[in-house]
This record gives sequence, structure tokens and C-alpha cells, in this order.
Amino acid sequence: VQILTYLDGVVKVEETELKPRVGFLYPVLTHNISVLINATRERDSGQYMCTVNVVDDVTSTGKNVGVINLTVLVPPATPTCQLHGNAVVGANVTLSCTSKKGKPSPTYQWQRTAPTLQVFFPPAQDRARGTLKLTNLSLDMSGLYVCVAENRAGSAECSIVLEV
Repeated sequence: VQILTYLDGVVKVEETELKPRVGFLYPVLTHNISVLINATRERDSGQYMCTVNVVDDVTSTGKNVGVINLTVLVPPATPTCQLHGNAVVGANVTLSCTSKKGKPSPTYQWQRTAPTLQVFFPPAQDRARGTLKLTNLSLDMSGLYVCVAENRAGSAECSIVLEV
């Protein structure tokens, strides 16, 4: 889909959802014809192609093409923390943490913050799935558990209180 053209000194922005957000970065008469997209959205991701046709140069037609892939990163949405199982002494429970949005897919990190800091590692914690398995519960495992969902675009967190 054509989104932007410059022909005979006239800039034309085509009727697409990019219309109010796209334009040339510099005055077009310079040799730099970079394009600016404001307020990027995940659906702006895709392949963009620039074609330069030189007037009266039939040998260059179709050869002056530049292609670039754009991936719009999305920070994780605030995740949801849940407790699965019965938090009684001697039982096993699983804490889960999931974020509905994020590109690339977020990784998850659980830690207990109160009353004492505790960091978890595999196999108890699955960073890709966002789960933390707590086995053979004891009273001193009660506390505040925080999950951080993170990717290159940002992070978000949720927490849950475990009362054994």
C-alpha cells in the first residue's frame, strides 16, 4: 500500500490509517528522504519500501529500491498475579503471573519481598510461563510475592500476599 509520495515538488499523503501520523523527516529537495511515523502502534510493524524513480532514466526504473522491516515493540501490560491451590501447611501451591500484551513476549521474575527478600530460580520458577511452584508450605513462607513482567520495551508488576 502506498503511503507517501513526492512528485513534481508536491508531497501527497495517501488515505491510510498512517495519514495523520506520517511525513518526510526533512524537506524533500534534500537527498535524505527519511520518513517519520508519529505515535507508532504495534500494527505499524511490517515491511516498508522506498522507490526512487529518476525522470527520463529508463535504466534505473525498479532498481532504486530500499526495503526496511519495522518492528514496533510493546511494553508488557500490567500482569495478573494468581494463587493456585490451598495455602495450608505441608501443601504445594503455584503462583502465576501473566501479561496480556507485550512484544517481544515478556519474561517473568518472582521474588518474595516481605518479611525477607527471597529470589527464586528454576525449577521452582519458570521465567517464560510466569509460574512459581512452592512446595511443602510452612508458616514462614507467608509474605508478599512480587512478579515483574519485562521485555526490551519496559516492565510492569503485580503482587500477591501468601498467607499460609
